[in-house]
Amino acid sequence: MQPLQWDRRPDDLRAPALVCAFGGWNDAGDAATRAVGYLGESLSAQRFARLDGEEFYDYQSARPTIRLDDDERRQLEWPAVEVLEARAPRAPRDLILMRGVEPSMRWPTFAAQVVELAEALGVQLVVSLGALLGDVPHTRPVAMSGHATDPALLARLGVQPTRYEGPTGIVGVLHATCAEAGLPAATVWAAVPHYVASAPSPKATLALLRRTEALVGVSVDLSELEAAAIEYERQVGLAVESDADIQAFVERLERAVDSEEDDDDENVPSGEAIAREFQRFLRQRGADED
Repeated sequence: MQPLQWDRRPDDLRAPALVCAFGGWNDAGDAATRAVGYLGESLSAQRFARLDGEEFYDYQSARPTIRLDDDERRQLEWPAVEVLEARAPRAPRDLILMRGVEPSMRWPTFAAQVVELAEALGVQLVVSLGALLGDVPHTRPVAMSGHATDPALLARLGVQPTRYEGPTGIVGVLHATCAEAGLPAATVWAAVPHYVASAPSPKATLALLRRTEALVGVSVDLSELEAAAIEYERQVGLAVESDADIQAFVERLERAVDSEEDDDDENVPSGEAIAREFQRFLRQRGADED
């Protein structure tokens, strides 16, 4: 069985851009996958293909789930990556959306399958989204970093190019594979405060979507997400105020950010922070498997 399984082939896509995100280490606060999900819901996206999980997942680390349907019958759902078309008639292009759990293995083959899909559909731009835990305060604008395959794309991205060296996830592998294939690509990351690591971050999701809009030229109504981001900041603020030690720590982060506001690298999370979180994620996965 081929890993890429088509339900149908979408017709007449206009200058499509592929926007993708993957759960796991690449997705602190669920920010990246929720951004793609928000786009899909806003544009009434429809699935047309999937990448079969049997080829790419270790089911002890990315386990299938049991869910109850509307008739209370148990349904088994296997990890997979879904591909959806999102028509945007008022925009200059349509979107292809891809979302799923980060693969466990065969990353080169997985990335090659994504590039093959993009080339088959005439994709003109690939945008990969990510989110990481960083030493950033929840009270300041979301720190962003990213990279692009050419200077014009990087200028539209509006962030300093990251100089990170170290372990990477499927987002990094996919971006490199697109570059090798000559496919224009950009990757954008949002930093999520590590002291609220377990909570979804609508503030980071909002920041990712705003950068994505600037890149692909497709806009959606973000008012619901804007309200959620304000409430998120308020709730985190209340929790921080209840613990003097955490409050003092957040204030130190605020001072650090404010003192570096003229530094070109202020919005680029440190390589040490990324590597530290990657190691934490690997340890957590090992504990889950045990």
